[in-house]
Amino acid sequence: MEYLRPATLHEALAGLAGGARVLAGGTDLYPGAGARLSGPVVDLTAVPGFIGITSGPQGLRIGACTTWTAVAEAALPPACAALQQAARQVGARQIQNAGTVGGNLCNASPAADGVPPLMALEASVELVSGQGRRVLRLEDFLLGPRRTALQPGEVMAAVLIPPVAGQSVFLKLGARAHLVISIAMVAVRLVVSGPEIIRAAVAVGACSAVARRLPAVEAALKGPVAGAAGRVDPVAVAAGLAPIDDVRATAAYRAQAAAELLRRGVEALT
Repeated sequence: MEYLRPATLHEALAGLAGGARVLAGGTDLYPGAGARLSGPVVDLTAVPGFIGITSGPQGLRIGACTTWTAVAEAALPPACAALQQAARQVGARQIQNAGTVGGNLCNASPAADGVPPLMALEASVELVSGQGRRVLRLEDFLLGPRRTALQPGEVMAAVLIPPVAGQSVFLKLGARAHLVISIAMVAVRLVVSGPEIIRAAVAVGACSAVARRLPAVEAALKGPVAGAAGRVDPVAVAAGLAPIDDVRATAAYRAQAAAELLRRGVEALT
């Protein structure tokens, strides 16, 4: 196997142009490789700007090779609490130490823990190639199970989070408390002013082919803080998700679970 660890973006893109596979944390790449990982492989962890979290007028920039441990331990605003809670539940501690934000997104699993919190934060992804740079909303980047909008020779450089207000929470349901693929998971972000919820962002993962925002539920949550959890309509949740059946749960169970998790999330924030 040919292994490349470029020190510049130009070198990394040159390697990708030759058909190399991308390596970040390897927590998805290695298990999916079977008995032997075929090359060539381009390790992106030495490329400047691909690791670390920076803050500025445009919001937060999380390098695509930033680990979940780094996200969990960073000093982030309250709106990012759901993202940090999810970071602490991405596999075991060893996975969190190696697995990366960009890898989690590019693997495009319907049950990727990082997706609902990032959707609730209105995140975008920064993609680079030899043709330049482009930015896509996360909802437009994820096309389906194991499918993304990445083009040949293109790589994710960062996740971009605009300045967002409020507080957030992440809740996950699985067959056990830890080290489990989700049956359903939700992220809720609320912006509260006095007795009113003035903005709501909710996203649900592991229930559809891709994680989804639920605009109808968000609209219903705007209004008085009192009784907000009761405004989570299970019918609206199910309609927004078109939930799936698989070996972990039925579609009907997922719809009910997602509605209950959303209700609990709203309660936790109000």
